[in-house]
Order: sequence, then structure tokens, then C-alpha cells
Amino acid sequence: MTLRRILTVDNAADLAVLKRISTPVEGGVTDEHRALMDDMLETMYAAPGIGLAAVQVGVDQRIIVMDLGDRDVAPLSVNDDTAEGEAEIAQRNPRYFVNPEITWKSEELFTYEEGCLSVPEIFDAVERPARVKLRYLNYQGQPVEEEASGMYAVCIQHEMDHLEGVLFIDHLSRLKRDRAISKVKKAARAA
Repeated sequence: MTLRRILTVDNAADLAVLKRISTPVEGGVTDEHRALMDDMLETMYAAPGIGLAAVQVGVDQRIIVMDLGDRDVAPLSVNDDTAEGEAEIAQRNPRYFVNPEITWKSEELFTYEEGCLSVPEIFDAVERPARVKLRYLNYQGQPVEEEASGMYAVCIQHEMDHLEGVLFIDHLSRLKRDRAISKVKKAARAA
């Protein structure tokens, strides 16, 4: 497995890729797709994060990986340097989504403070449907249909936004979005 570079909003070329609409995976899930998902998962864990879309590593295909452990509500990131982080690793529960589609959204909304590996160190409240129904192909290429709620619903909607070229900061006011991008650029220059 290979760690891949996560594209970030502070780089104009990266941002252009992040704003692309991802293309569907054609012909089923192949070993090449599984290798990409394995790389994405390792990249996500190393970042650390709980979800990653292929476009965030420069591949514009409709592929997502996530790991919320065995919890419905999870922190936005895991600190692997702590005993809690070590316990978290034991609870890993990776999930793979190829060509995911939301088939239904609840009218009930849920607000959660979201963050994103492509917008490092920025967090803000985003309102989304509290429950969704989705269908996708799993790691083996088998079709799955299920309902998501809580943190799972938030995370899958966040990651599916990436497939449409939408970042979580696009749900914020223009002022907040511009400030977030400026903070990320300033932090990148300082690093």
C-alpha cells in the first residue's frame, strides 16, 4: 500500500481537481480499484481522518473510503499518539463505497461541526439531512442498499459532496468560506 498526497484548498491546482465532478466506475470493481481503496484507507488513517474520497488524492472516480469504528458518533480525527488512539485502531471498521448514490433524504436535519482533510484545521457547523438511504458497490463489487443516520449519514453526505466537486466549506457563507481558505493558505505558507 502507498500513502498518497491529499489535495488541499491552498493550492490552486489542487483546488481545480477538488472542484471536478468525479466519473462513475465502469465495468465493476477491479483489483486496480481495490488497490486504490487500500491506498486511500492507509492515507486516511495516516492523516488522520474518518473519510476520504478518491478525488482528494487526485483520482476523479466515484470511490469513497470511511471508518467510523464501531460508533455512531465519532470524533473528526483520531490522535494515534494516545492510549485512546491505540484503542481506536483496535476498533477499526473500514467501509468502501464505489459509485455511491443517495436514493432518499429525510426532511429532518442534523447539524454537525465538520472538518476535512482537504481543508486542514478548519471546522464549522454544517446542516444536512439526519438520515439518508444509499446504494453502492462494496469492496468486492457487490451491490449494497442501506440507511444511514447520525455520524454515518453526516460522513457519507460529506464524502459524496466531494464526488460532485463540493467541499464542506461550500455550505458556509461566502465570508466564512473565504476566511477558511485564507487560514489554510496562511498555515501552508508558515509550514
